[in-house]
Amino acid sequence: LDQKIASSNKPVYGVNTGFGSLYNKNISNNDLSKLQENLVKSHACGTGDEVPDEIVKLMLLLKIQSLSYGNSGVQLATVKRLIDFYNHNVLPVVYEMGSLGASGDLAPLAHLSLPLINLGEVRYKGKRMPSSELNSIMKWEPIEFKAKEGLALLNGTQLMSAYGIHCLIHGEKLLNLASTIGALSLDGFDGRIEPFSESVHRIRPQRGQVMIARKFRHLLAGSDIIAQPKKHVQDPYSFRCIPQVHGASADALYYVKDIFLTEVNSVTDNPNIFPDEDEIISAGNFHGQPLALPLDFLGIALAELGNISERRTYQLISGARELPNYLVANPGINSGLMIPQYTAASLVSQNKQYCSPASIDSIVSSNGQEDHVSMGANAATKTLKIVNNLYRILAIELITAAQAISFRRPLKTSEYLEDFMGNFREKVPFIEDDRVLHDDIANAVDFLKQVKL
Repeated sequence: LDQKIASSNKPVYGVNTGFGSLYNKNISNNDLSKLQENLVKSHACGTGDEVPDEIVKLMLLLKIQSLSYGNSGVQLATVKRLIDFYNHNVLPVVYEMGSLGASGDLAPLAHLSLPLINLGEVRYKGKRMPSSELNSIMKWEPIEFKAKEGLALLNGTQLMSAYGIHCLIHGEKLLNLASTIGALSLDGFDGRIEPFSESVHRIRPQRGQVMIARKFRHLLAGSDIIAQPKKHVQDPYSFRCIPQVHGASADALYYVKDIFLTEVNSVTDNPNIFPDEDEIISAGNFHGQPLALPLDFLGIALAELGNISERRTYQLISGARELPNYLVANPGINSGLMIPQYTAASLVSQNKQYCSPASIDSIVSSNGQEDHVSMGANAATKTLKIVNNLYRILAIELITAAQAISFRRPLKTSEYLEDFMGNFREKVPFIEDDRVLHDDIANAVDFLKQVKL
């Protein structure tokens, strides 16, 4: 890159030209460093809520990974400073809103990069402070950007990627929790095991469906309740079709995971430097469309786990199958679990609203030069909201299912589910009389986030 600049007057986008629709403005060699610094300053216009610390740390890791392939034209010193941030848990303050998910996650990545030049804020050892204070503490000199460095830092999909990876990690856990809690609900409802039979799924061998049915057979092995004779011939869909519904979400997670594993091992800035070919090519690897569509899909898949969960909660409190209304021994004076179902319904409804796809939207920017954008960052941030709501929905189902199992005594569910429920009861005891159930829901959410499956 340095050789190209020194030996040629040929314009190289973002190196000796302006940015976006200003690509036709040539910049003198004396101003190349200032150009890159100005870029980071001018693009740091994020707003809204702050990006959670664990996602900021993922952004740092993914930016380091992408730059380290050597196709971005950055100094080793810049990448090493980002590694220092990561290893010392120095987390720049980044804001959720401002990225269109094309030209990269410009505004969020500008905030991630500000501390390199002694600007912006960071969190360090539990304290929020100006970057200048942090650099003084660490005895770090600000980085002097070379040609293209600001652009390399700002172009990229690291906000979308970090949110996606975070949501996938939680999504895989939530899928397992949905199955474990769903199995407990099935026994609490005195449901039938036949819909989970291997022979049923052998003739429709969708990958996720087969896996979920197998998991339920394992989870319920040895249950007194599942083995007892049944008075009813069929269960409602929210129980009978768990393999098909949970399985479809599982298949969606597999698809999204494959996309993101490719993305986080890619170079996503612009222009790209190819020393061996002696080429610098301005292209579009920063465009977030490959992530925006899967992020919307991931949100839908996770929301459906909550949708069917709430229906099981509703069935359990309905007074069916010899269970008391609202799962309380003395209904009337006690409302029991009437209102947690309302809360679950509210959360499910909100998730449906979050499932409106962001990836179908595009608003022209940069005077028409950037005329199609992915809105993948909005897809990313709303998918995290779906994840958080799903923990709450499943927490309510777990409270309900555990309560229902108590009314099946002396019969027991499987040994595994009894152990799971026993650990849960240390956090949320049986509901004898009405109490403030907000606390139970909060404790159940904490349990789900901490439990090892």
